[in-house]
Amino acid sequence: MQHLKSVNKYFWKYKTRLILGVLFIILSNYFRILTPQISGYVVDKVERSINQVVGKSTQIANKKSSYDELVVAFIHTIESANFSLKEDVIICGVTLFILAIVGGFFMFLMRQTIIVMSRHIEFDQKNEVFTHYQKLDTQFYKTHSTGDLMNRISEDISRVRMFTGPAIMYLINLAATIGFSLFFMFRENWRLTIYVLSPLPILAITIYYVNTIINKKSEKIQSLLSDLTTTAQESYSGIRVIKSFVQEASMFSFFEKNSEAYKKNAIGLASVEALYFPSMALLIGLSNLLAIAIGSYYVITHQYQVTAGTITEFVIYVNMLTFPVSAIGWTASMIQRAAASQKRLNEFLQTEPTITDNNNVLTKISGDIVFSDVSFTYPHTGIKALQHINLTIKKGEKVLILGRTGSGKSTFAQLLLHFYKPSSGKITIGASDVQDISIKQLRENISYVPQDVFLFSDTVTNNIGFGLQDKFSFDQIEQAAVFASVKKEISGFSHQFETMIGERGVTLSGGQKQRISIARALIKNPEIVIFDDCLSAVDAKTEQEIVANLYRVLSDKTAIIITHRIFSSFQFDKIIVLEDGAIIEEGTHEKLMEMKGYYADLYQIQLAGNNNEVESFTVE
Repeated sequence: MQHLKSVNKYFWKYKTRLILGVLFIILSNYFRILTPQISGYVVDKVERSINQVVGKSTQIANKKSSYDELVVAFIHTIESANFSLKEDVIICGVTLFILAIVGGFFMFLMRQTIIVMSRHIEFDQKNEVFTHYQKLDTQFYKTHSTGDLMNRISEDISRVRMFTGPAIMYLINLAATIGFSLFFMFRENWRLTIYVLSPLPILAITIYYVNTIINKKSEKIQSLLSDLTTTAQESYSGIRVIKSFVQEASMFSFFEKNSEAYKKNAIGLASVEALYFPSMALLIGLSNLLAIAIGSYYVITHQYQVTAGTITEFVIYVNMLTFPVSAIGWTASMIQRAAASQKRLNEFLQTEPTITDNNNVLTKISGDIVFSDVSFTYPHTGIKALQHINLTIKKGEKVLILGRTGSGKSTFAQLLLHFYKPSSGKITIGASDVQDISIKQLRENISYVPQDVFLFSDTVTNNIGFGLQDKFSFDQIEQAAVFASVKKEISGFSHQFETMIGERGVTLSGGQKQRISIARALIKNPEIVIFDDCLSAVDAKTEQEIVANLYRVLSDKTAIIITHRIFSSFQFDKIIVLEDGAIIEEGTHEKLMEMKGYYADLYQIQLAGNNNEVESFTVE
């Protein structure tokens, strides 16, 4: 239950609705609780009339002192009018009907306040979780699955809503119903009340025992549901790989195994919860039996002023308690499930991002980029990605970063974007430490095309204009597509720039996705551009065309191009060669060719490969 304390702030936020809801619950129960008293009065009056007809001298006790003041006033009114028995019964019947309508009206208002409040809380919670997800750093997303994240923001929040809405409503309704019933039952006859309520201790023990089991099983089920969601999400995202390797049967077997574990535990929980309702029915039936049996004995023996009306009242009281008491199990189950779900939500909500925004907005992000003895080790794997990097990139320079896979090229870009903090050393832009610059301002002034291109399930236009804060014009979109050499392909789409791209760009080729991603980067008109191996899926001719466009577009920009091959047609101011996270070569093309090291060897291999390509096209 302590985990649910985190939702108290929402109850305070919507305190008006909560207070009104509690008031409506009390009023609804108050008008309902008058029903057994009026019914008991009618039964006693009918019995009194029957006794008079048959000549019995039995005296029916006057129980006005045990009734509610409103009922006493009602009885006084109809008795002072000297109505006939038939008229009294009709008036009481109409009154009971009116009480049912009034109680139902307040019950409607009760749901309109409490349940609507829970929907507002659900809305706020989802926004809170989604906002917090976006604050968490890259490291967090490398260690948590998408399916688990999705399950927490959907299934777990839905279960918490069942607590903030139905569970709270039924809990208050339970307290009000039991409170009113016990008050008037003890006021009527405390001896009979004790007998009738004697099964309740058994009920309390049952609830405590079953709730303990439910809590444990609920946590297990939520964990299994996250695994199941993750398996399904990965299968859908990787369906092309699954089909190409003919692994449908294996994936189904894996999914079926997870689904079977979830089903087994869910059925186990359902079996435990199924104990509630038979137990409630048994205990309520036993209470009814005690009310009729012991009450009848008191009537026959003329003890404690118990009448047929008293028995009627107690039977109605007990049946009024049927739903609230039976809802104890349901409510307790909802609360336990909500507690388990809120615990899972709190695990993320209490996770602090390692990358925090200091909101230090500079006049302008510009100037030399300096890496001063920068080293970085990935915390979740222990891999040393960069080691003692010392590098200066002057404003406006075009820099090529080369290296084998795993040499630290992408890490270089991610540190510059402040996705991670350096393990040691410092990175500055224009003499300002990257960690001291507002994250929003830093990333708005850097266009980054990642190695793993991601496109949204949206139109081509919206994907290209994604990084712009303000509204963009079609001319801007079109110009960016021209620079990225993708306008021709887009014009051939069914709806051109308004064509919907499938999830993660699944409807496009690898080269088309890369070029749309490049267009998205160029349209921002940033101070710094980073391309991380973003031309690997395009042919040589298109590559040359894009490189030529980039040379023109990036003339006054600082450009960092990360790749594993050389762009011979692009004049770089500086070329950096990385190996095992360290700089092994640095300089211009001419200087590195003179060194006859890694760069010179790669250049010769690439040049020979290009010549072979040309020969293969010309041979008949």
